[in-house]
Amino acid sequence: MGAFRLVELERVVDALEDGFRHAAGLAALEPLAPITIERRDVGPHDVRIDIKYAGICHSDIHTVRGEWGPANYPVVPGHEIAGVVAEVGSAVTRFAVGDRVGVGCLVDSCGECDSCLRGEEQHCRKGSVLTDNGIGRDGQPTQGGYAESIVVTERFVCRIPDGLALDVAAPLLCAGITTYAPLRRWGAGPGKRVAVVGLGGLGHLAEYHATTDPATFAVLARSFDLIVNTVSAAIDLDAYLSLLDVDGVLVTVGVPAEPMSVHAASVALQRRTLAGSLIGGLPQTQEMLDFCAEHGIGAEIEKINRQQINQAYERVLAADVRYRFVIDMTAG
Repeated sequence: MGAFRLVELERVVDALEDGFRHAAGLAALEPLAPITIERRDVGPHDVRIDIKYAGICHSDIHTVRGEWGPANYPVVPGHEIAGVVAEVGSAVTRFAVGDRVGVGCLVDSCGECDSCLRGEEQHCRKGSVLTDNGIGRDGQPTQGGYAESIVVTERFVCRIPDGLALDVAAPLLCAGITTYAPLRRWGAGPGKRVAVVGLGGLGHLAEYHATTDPATFAVLARSFDLIVNTVSAAIDLDAYLSLLDVDGVLVTVGVPAEPMSVHAASVALQRRTLAGSLIGGLPQTQEMLDFCAEHGIGAEIEKINRQQINQAYERVLAADVRYRFVIDMTAG
């Protein structure tokens, strides 16, 4: 294998009896199983991280099941990564061996466009590179954090403050920034009336107001300035838009596999806005981690070992977790 490091992790595809791999449609039905992959050698600007914890995001399940498009099988999911620096490249200046760090949804971008230059790498005009199921600048598929280690360019590594435990920090690298970004962008703060749709891996990290009773929509009509929709399934957008006051904003961060519709009057009346948000850039992600450490905020988690991942996926789909599974990569 030359200079490449071998890493044991989880995969979603097995070989067929005749030696060929499953097609993407069939692979989506397979459970995860252990394999060995190759990680690149540490370059001048790279950081190698020993992964301690990896959060399970609902989008991991969408990815391995091919619900958001064809997956690069065998695909290793995981983009909520917390660990410790094990090696740094010769040109790395921000990190040293032993530092506590995290990696989120992205591992590369062009670094030159206007989006990248203002620290919004998620909107890179040339296309940012996803941590898992992406294609790197070298043309090779990216493999995520259900693994023992990962090599990442220094620019896409965040420091996890000492006041934040690694296990509860892992989900913040996706769930945390996905919730934080729209709250920050649309000015959540004193005097702002905020509601969150969905009390799950994302929603439990923000302010929340339950709307399970249909009568609630009548009671709460025009009650909010900002609603963050964290649900990864189709909802009645018109009903939730009715909860907004004049100039209110409904931001959707959950991405269901099926399309959703909305009546034009729901936004035209009261001059409402329907918007979307997708994670945040690296500077804002670091800001979020620092904020969480300062205020004692972390994800509420249930820790599992690697042998429990498939069971955890089924429990996520059954909404049987409070509120985020985190894989302890050092256990079992």
